[in-house]
Amino acid sequence: MSRALPLSAVQPKLPEIVAAMVPGEELVLTVDGEPVAVVTRPPRTSWPCEPGSARDRSFWMAPDFDAPLEDFAEYME
Repeated sequence: MSRALPLSAVQPKLPEIVAAMVPGEELVLTVDGEPVAVVTRPPRTSWPCEPGSARDRSFWMAPDFDAPLEDFAEYME
């Protein structure tokens, strides 16, 4: 998916526009309605988190988390 924006409108806020682009998205910059440049956000090369990075975190879960709900008792018969 690509979108076209005039270069004069993009120049003051180009860093914010590029940061908001998703990987693979194209932005066509135009001058007087004619395309002059294409900016493409490259695809991600690595995952932002490492496997096992949440291992040392303490999470709380209610003791009856997976207990059947009384509201659904008639459906579970």
